[in-house]
Amino acid sequence: MLFSSISFLYYFFPAVLILYFAVPKMLKNTVLLLTSLAFYAWGEPKYVILMIISVICGYVCGLLIEKYREKNAAKLTLLASCVISLGMLGYFKYADFFITNFNTVTRLSISLLKLALPIGISFYTFQILSYTVDVYRGIVPAQRNPINLAAYVTMFPQLIAGPIVRYSDVARQLDSRTHSVDKAAEGVRRFIFGLSKKIFIANILGELAGLFLYSKQQSVVFCWIYAAAYSLQIYFDFSGYSDMAVGLGKILGFDFMENFNYPYISSSITEFWRRWHISLGSWFRDYVYIPLGGNRVSKLKWFRNIFVVWMLTGFWHGAAWNFIVWGLYFAFFLILEKLYLHKFLSKYKAVGHFYVLLAVMVSFVIFGAPNFRLAFDCIKGMFGLAGLPLITAETAYYLRSYAVILVIAVIGATPLPKKLYTMAEKKFAAVTAVFQPVVIAVLFIAATAYLVDGSFNPFLYFRF
Repeated sequence: MLFSSISFLYYFFPAVLILYFAVPKMLKNTVLLLTSLAFYAWGEPKYVILMIISVICGYVCGLLIEKYREKNAAKLTLLASCVISLGMLGYFKYADFFITNFNTVTRLSISLLKLALPIGISFYTFQILSYTVDVYRGIVPAQRNPINLAAYVTMFPQLIAGPIVRYSDVARQLDSRTHSVDKAAEGVRRFIFGLSKKIFIANILGELAGLFLYSKQQSVVFCWIYAAAYSLQIYFDFSGYSDMAVGLGKILGFDFMENFNYPYISSSITEFWRRWHISLGSWFRDYVYIPLGGNRVSKLKWFRNIFVVWMLTGFWHGAAWNFIVWGLYFAFFLILEKLYLHKFLSKYKAVGHFYVLLAVMVSFVIFGAPNFRLAFDCIKGMFGLAGLPLITAETAYYLRSYAVILVIAVIGATPLPKKLYTMAEKKFAAVTAVFQPVVIAVLFIAATAYLVDGSFNPFLYFRF
């Protein structure tokens, strides 16, 4: 079930709200758990069992780690937790990738498992791992209430697209959280703005990107349009879903971390990754990079740590070589910046900004391409190395047709709209107080009309 669907907006979530606010405080987590399992089972009922097994393993391991904290049994239990969680993720997400590559190398014909990818498994696996590791480190006590831990792991607002919520961030909120009209209103506003980003910007940019993939008259300009459209699409798609998750969390009394902070205004790749998918980057930093030694090791090991983290970051996104190459691509630029470019980029921010946009657009061509050949053809086309014409009549037509949405997306990817609204809110508080609810209502009605019409409405991160 998608947040941007009629079934969620008009059936599932209203029913959840009625149940959630009708029960006493002591039962709210139970309602959250049951409705989250129902949300998950909507599309894949058989994989609910997998999620429940993961939760039970995490719960038991957490208790055992705390009980035997100063003994080797705690390390063995933590290892068991990691093996079970990563084993499930590896089996369902990566088994066919390894079988395919093994067949290629050995020229054997081992049959593929052809398993469906359980929705959200990449996210809830990392959440369970962060919980057991933090219990082992003594950062949080083990959760003794299985309902509370299960509600944390399965929580539907952030189950399918993040942010990756750590147990340490919501442990207190699971026991006691604040519900108020103001907080719920803030959550509704945030949800509808995220829904609008998804429907009115990401989906339309997705149509444009799709036109390029099926075009018979590609050109240099069309290659650049595709790279820009896809880069903006994935940003508005994923950040829109993160906005919706944060908004839903606030309605239910939770405060989730921000996951995006205008990454396209960055002047270095290092800064870009501090602003893009923040919860994932911080997870790999705290649970992989730092345990490997971070930058407090020899230079050779430091480079190794960076490459390991970014190979895993790419592989986390999908079981295909283009994702691994995408991750290593960023590792290369990060090392280049740390060794040579940091001072230059700090001094010449305009040049750094251009460099980031160029590097990121090329990266997302690799990321989104169904195969390497298409990715390399597009990259060659962008730089005039594929023998394509500069522009064709078809390219000019699509450029005219989608120019407005491209401009809106570029401006919307910067802090400018928010700054203008904040200024208007300070100067014309009474007007904006009336104007804002009207805009939100209009956006929601327009989004509903769009969805009823059955228009193009994919969600990119279901692939991951």
